[in-house]
Formats: sequence, C-alpha cells, structure tokens
Amino acid sequence: MKTKAAVLWELGEEWSIEDVELDAPKAHEVTVELAATGLCHSDDHARTGDMPISLPIVGGHEGAGVVVEVGPEVEDLKVGDHVVLSFMPACGKCKWCAIGRSNLCDLGALLMQGKMISDGGYRIHAKGQNIGGMSLLGTFSPYATVHEASAIKIHPWIPLDKAALVGCGVTTGYGTSVYIAKVKPGETVVVVGVGGIGAAAIQGARIAGAQHIVAIDPVAYKRDMALKLGATHTAESMEEAIGLVTDLTWGQMADATILTVGVARGSMIGPLLQLTSKGGRGVVTAVAPFIEVDNEFPLMEFTLYEKELRGTVFGGANARADIPKILSMYESGQILLDEMITQTYKLEEVNKGYDDMRAGNNVRGVILHEH
Repeated sequence: MKTKAAVLWELGEEWSIEDVELDAPKAHEVTVELAATGLCHSDDHARTGDMPISLPIVGGHEGAGVVVEVGPEVEDLKVGDHVVLSFMPACGKCKWCAIGRSNLCDLGALLMQGKMISDGGYRIHAKGQNIGGMSLLGTFSPYATVHEASAIKIHPWIPLDKAALVGCGVTTGYGTSVYIAKVKPGETVVVVGVGGIGAAAIQGARIAGAQHIVAIDPVAYKRDMALKLGATHTAESMEEAIGLVTDLTWGQMADATILTVGVARGSMIGPLLQLTSKGGRGVVTAVAPFIEVDNEFPLMEFTLYEKELRGTVFGGANARADIPKILSMYESGQILLDEMITQTYKLEEVNKGYDDMRAGNNVRGVILHEH
C-alpha cells in the first residue's frame, strides 16, 4: 500500500515526511493501522547519532493500533485485533526468553538494523531505496508491517492513544522501579528526570509502596506533574536533593536511585551514588551517547558500602505479561496515562514535537495518526 512516513535519511537531519510504499505482510507478520505513537527520546538519539543505527529509517517504536492484514503462519493474531507494538520483540525460544528475561531476547540484536525478523529484508520503500523501521517497527507512519513477535494483543476498549505509551516508555519506567530497583514498601526512592520513563518510574515506585519518592527535574511544571503522579518531594538537581534526602532518611539516603534523564552522562553517576544508601541500588535507565565512556565515582563505595549500580533495557519487563498488566492497572486507576500526554501532534508536526521535547515542554508528546 501507499502511505506516508517520517524518514530519517542522514544523521543530524530533521525527520522528512515522505510518500512510501509499504509491503504486505509475509510469514509471521501483520500490518497494523496505527492510531497513535509516542515521541520517545530514543528516536532523537538515533537522529543525533547517540545510538548507532542503520539509515535510512522510519522512526517511531511506541505505537498502538488495529491489525488490518495477516500474513501466512501467524498463530495468535487476526484482522480486527487491537495491539500494542513492543519495541523489544520476544521470540519465546532463545535462552533469555526461556529463563523469563524476554527483555533481553536475542532478536534485540536486530533493533538497530531495522531489518525484518522473518527474512532480513525490508517492507518500506521510498525514492528507490529500502528503508528500515525503528526497533523493527517504524510507527511514525499510519501503517506498519511488523513481525508477530512485536505485537501484543490488548482489550479492544483500551484507548489506543494511551495504550501506545506502554510499548516503550511506561513499561520501561514501571519495570525499572519494580523489577530492577526492586522497590519495597516503606523505602525511599529518587527518580532523576521526569520525562515519559521517569514519570512511569515514579508511578512504579508508588505502586510498590515507597514511603518517600523524590523527583528531580530542572523544569518546574515537570516537578508539579511528578507530584500528581505520586512523588512526595521534588528538587531541581541532584545536588539540591542531597540535603532533602538526608533529612528524609535521617542520613541513610535513598534505598533506590533511578537515572531517567533525556541524555545520560558519566558525570551523573557520582551524584547518583551519593544519593544512594549503603546497600542501596542505583539504576541507569537513561540512554547515553554511544561514545560516552568516562565515569568518575569512588569505587570504594561498592566495597565498603555494598552499593549496586545496575543497567536495564525495557525495565526488565516481559512484554506479553506486563503490557496487558499495566493496561489493567490503567483501567483500575493505579497507573495514570492520560495525565502523561502533555501535547498531541499530527505526523507532519513530528519535528515540532521533538523541538518541544528538547525544550522540556513535554512529559510525553504523542502523534495522533489521521486516516
């Protein structure tokens, strides 16, 4: 079919709205009519080169929609099914899927290539070129042909513009608090950066029973939003938060600290660990430039104070279990998604959406596709 898409042709360029040809689904693939897609910072990391990725590529990896065509050998999806597209596919067969860590599925090796899982080919074409899809998806388009390993069936009554957020940011943030930081009732948690992932990490900490949740962000309205989502205190910087966390914990500091800023830097790790208690867990969820290798922090904190520093992808979540679960918590009012969507855009406004994100104007911007 012929459709439109936001394409990144070269590093550093803006997204270009192009007429593209989308192939029909092949074996184990479906075509999805997308209702909405989130403007995640990771797509901007691809544009800047922070994340090494094969170009050209259709952006977008946080979407939800309705299946409109099913290829051969698809087992669990049919036309009319409502789905969330997970940025991390899960094959169900590799070592990581077999031991319950599908967020580390071996198919993740294909994410930066944009090639299809089934045959290593492409389903998007424009200007005589094959074009990949961000995270094997490419949701900056009203339609996407994807592998069934990336499509998670959801209840048809869930609003698709809200469900789109669960394909990446919300699940990553929630899982970071619950699965990686392992927040327990009564603990003190610090979340550094209140974007889409940070906002969800705050909610995960609240649901896990944290007593104190300190949200750190230089933007005032984001700190206000953090309080609505479950934070108990806010600060403008990690340096400012040191005194606050010291007072809240009687000098013990936070049991869990979570870095969810837009662009992570090595210089942030030392202050993050300073906010972390003895035996506490520091988690780096934010994406750093690929060439960022310099970090300065006292190694003795690990030896004498038994602190931990952990990384994560997708918050340690299992897409097939956690996406439906999080949407059920949205239905019951435990997780707030409507409040996280601060602005909506047309596909043609994708660059304005990212300008707003970089300016700190959005917790999460969302493109609403027109059909």
